[in-house]
Amino acid sequence: MGIFSFAKDIGDKIFNRDDAKKETESHADANATPAASTEPSAQSVANLLLKRIQQQNLNITNLKVKYNATTDTAEISGNAETQADREKAIIAIGNVQNVAKVIDNIDIKQDAPESTMYTVKSGDSLSKIAQEVYGSANEYNKIFEANKPMLSSPDKIYPGQVLRIPKP
Repeated sequence: MGIFSFAKDIGDKIFNRDDAKKETESHADANATPAASTEPSAQSVANLLLKRIQQQNLNITNLKVKYNATTDTAEISGNAETQADREKAIIAIGNVQNVAKVIDNIDIKQDAPESTMYTVKSGDSLSKIAQEVYGSANEYNKIFEANKPMLSSPDKIYPGQVLRIPKP
């Protein structure tokens, strides 16, 4: 349990908050009354984040997600089978644009050591990260497997993305 920070301007774009604001502003007439906000509701964003976790096929029961648009914070709770399931849920919603923090309230059935959370830097590859962490670039697959299904290929990482790095 804890609070995890993410780069809110980096990640998968699953909802269109900024584009909706720009479109509303560009269509507004100077003499007209302001149009109603087209920003998605906190509940609709929470539902999208919940769906994103569910698509990961993790073993988490009673999963709930809340989202606060003012603070760009997602809060998750539920009961995870493993530490890996808990961590994958955290990074699944943290690696989304407009999510700056994830408050983790997930209970774990099988206690295990926490993985290290690593923020990808420009020029990083899974091999380079594996060399730094494990002392061998050939261990990159360990990191890739730990981040599936969020990662579809070892080559598809980007600066600002947060990955879980299992303990050596």
